[in-house]
Amino acid sequence: MLVLLPPSEGKATGGTGPAVKLEALSLPGLTQARGAVLDELVGLCAGNEEKAADVLGLSAGLRGEVAKNAGLREAPTLLAGELYTGVLYDALGLATLDAAARRRAAKSLLVFSGLWGAVRIGDAIPSYRCSMGVRLPALGGLGAYWRGPMAEVMPAVADGGLVLDLRSAAYGTAWKPKGEVARRTATVRVLQADTRKVVSHFNKATKGRLVRALLVAGARPKDPAELVVVLRELGFVVEEAGPGRIDVLVEDVH
Repeated sequence: MLVLLPPSEGKATGGTGPAVKLEALSLPGLTQARGAVLDELVGLCAGNEEKAADVLGLSAGLRGEVAKNAGLREAPTLLAGELYTGVLYDALGLATLDAAARRRAAKSLLVFSGLWGAVRIGDAIPSYRCSMGVRLPALGGLGAYWRGPMAEVMPAVADGGLVLDLRSAAYGTAWKPKGEVARRTATVRVLQADTRKVVSHFNKATKGRLVRALLVAGARPKDPAELVVVLRELGFVVEEAGPGRIDVLVEDVH
């Protein structure tokens, strides 16, 4: 099972690891593309702060992110599984998984990123600010930029078993499963049970809990149909909404 996750806007700080080594990251086929994004992002943020903040879509209160990006090549690192925070990652609770579930998470989880393309939770990276919706002056929109490199590496990464795509729309633009992989891919919506309306905040929390439950159970569904069976066995209320589309129904919406 491969689980595709969005990153979080908020990120932990205080890493103590050595500076990032692009060649040491997972998915080595992305190394050159990562270097190009990193070079432009660092150069942009080391120049005109106002321009950089505008390109990155930063409010006045987030101007400190510009200086942080300028020092990315020398910045201390921490594991991606510790870096990403927020509702989904809080609910997923990687730090509180048992050893077996953590090993499954290391193999199964892939976090998409505007800067790195995609990383595994064991990759050591610095805290950064660069969403997939950013348009860098030389490289253009990052969603479009990553399509070529991701198309080269992802078919092998997604070889065999279910692909559970929990990415937000912006991060979904970087890679879209095709062909046989698409037939093994499931997407999830979280709906309020009584109204069938899509929920917002609780959407992320539910997805985090869903992934945690799958990891703890050691579930290995091969396709969306098997995923529906497994989720029901784990206590989730789910409905098939079409080929590869699953709705999870919840009572709480906070």
